[in-house]
Amino acid sequence: MVETLISDKNPLLKEVRRLAAGGAPSEDRVVLAEGPRLLDEALRSGIEIQAVILAESAPEIGGAGSARVVRVLDGLFNKLASTESPQGVLALVRLPQWTADDLMRGTPLVVILDGVQDPGNAGAILRTAEAFGATGAVFLKGTVSPSNPKCLRASAGSAFRLPMVTEIPSGLEIYAADPRAKLSVAEARFAAPCGIIIGAEGSGVRPELTGRATGVKIPTVSVESLNAAVAAGILLYEARRQRQLP
Repeated sequence: MVETLISDKNPLLKEVRRLAAGGAPSEDRVVLAEGPRLLDEALRSGIEIQAVILAESAPEIGGAGSARVVRVLDGLFNKLASTESPQGVLALVRLPQWTADDLMRGTPLVVILDGVQDPGNAGAILRTAEAFGATGAVFLKGTVSPSNPKCLRASAGSAFRLPMVTEIPSGLEIYAADPRAKLSVAEARFAAPCGIIIGAEGSGVRPELTGRATGVKIPTVSVESLNAAVAAGILLYEARRQRQLP
């Protein structure tokens, strides 16, 4: 059954607006997924979908299971979404609860975000991490929340599946992306259980972390440093390549 909501003071819509504005998820880890693609990814990932909010002009959806489904007028819907061009579908979904053990399965490969504040970069790093076989991600203090709507969109569903915690697990050899390091990416031992730290877009990895990590650089021509998501992609690709060697 599809409900129709006409008041922007409805508690469900108030919570959607709060999350769309970048509000922290509630204690039950419910976040806002925007657009039909992210809803499809949530369904594919098997995570709980609490509610689906459809614009009046949006087509019907299938496969929402027991989720609450509501429709709102297009004008009201446009005020709920955080994107400039809303696609008519919003969903409240519950992120899985992960532990450090989830990241340490098999031969761990963990990407560590240290002060990465751009949600698009953070989401792209999650997507790349999943693509290259990382076992999880660490969002250290000062990093944008993985529940940020733009981060979720940029992850294209990877945030629903890749284990994420807020502290670095023990038992990892730690590398830190550093354009001034002597060790090049091809010389790093990424085949062993390891973590790769990607620092803030402007200041890089914090000194207190570089002191406990081995610096690794990506050789470049004419430019000194790369975008955080691009650097993460190169390092994670090299880790994947090394792990596939006979």
